[in-house]
Amino acid sequence: MATVVDLFTYPVKGCAGTSVDGAYLTPAGLAHDRSFMVVSLDGVYRTQRRDPRLALVRPTVSADGGRLTLASADPEGGHGALHLDVTTSAPRRDVDLFGVTYQGIDQGDEAAAWLSDFLGTPSRLVRVPPEHDRKTDGLTPGTSGYADSSAVHLLSRASLAHLHTKMAERGAPPLAMDRFRPNIVIDGHPEGRHGEDWSAAPHAEDRIRRMTIGAADLGYTKLAVRCAVTLVDQEAGARGGPEPLRTLADYRRAPGGGVVFGAKFSVVRAGKLSVGDEVVVQEWGDAEA
Repeated sequence: MATVVDLFTYPVKGCAGTSVDGAYLTPAGLAHDRSFMVVSLDGVYRTQRRDPRLALVRPTVSADGGRLTLASADPEGGHGALHLDVTTSAPRRDVDLFGVTYQGIDQGDEAAAWLSDFLGTPSRLVRVPPEHDRKTDGLTPGTSGYADSSAVHLLSRASLAHLHTKMAERGAPPLAMDRFRPNIVIDGHPEGRHGEDWSAAPHAEDRIRRMTIGAADLGYTKLAVRCAVTLVDQEAGARGGPEPLRTLADYRRAPGGGVVFGAKFSVVRAGKLSVGDEVVVQEWGDAEA
């Protein structure tokens, strides 16, 4: 049997994740996942690719989404926590995510000042509007908040263990799972509806096309193409070297370009997920890499 061993939500895009024991999986992903985003003064999204200190911002959001806290994990200190009442009634503004224009609700000057000081560059904080209606692509279309693409990123421990084996051959040390910023981490030996066996082989998640976890159903959209965010040490908030991209480039190149690690999914049926839930694969497909 395969089970969920970790669940992570990322309330503010690009900032640190929060480990949870359970969460409701909405059509746009785990509750509050990527529902906020840091942007430049002209509305362009900020990312760890250019602002690695985002990794040191530890956001938490209340269950009802009405209260957001931004805390600092900067080892040098100097930044107290900011407690913010979330607004959904402020005027909308244009925001740019990968060159596509969406709408965001600015969360005010106090949040902007805290983030600008912490990141060392003028910034604003926006929230996804309630009327947000983003369509995501892939094999199973869906929606998401300010995530890069699909609502859910899933990764198995077997895939990470295999990467570590490859890296060890180069003399490189292992990396923490948080380098890859998954929402769902799974481990074990699941079976499909018709008895297909999923051995704990690496990258078996690439072949899932439909699955049930807890009360939710998910459909495969695409492989997760990896970028320079994986080079950022999430504890230090700084780039840590050429791994894992150097090693992944040796054996995980996608046919359309780039290197891939993990898989993306859309939410077909919303429902509660919990650590310990069984993963039941309803449909398998062929791996794309």
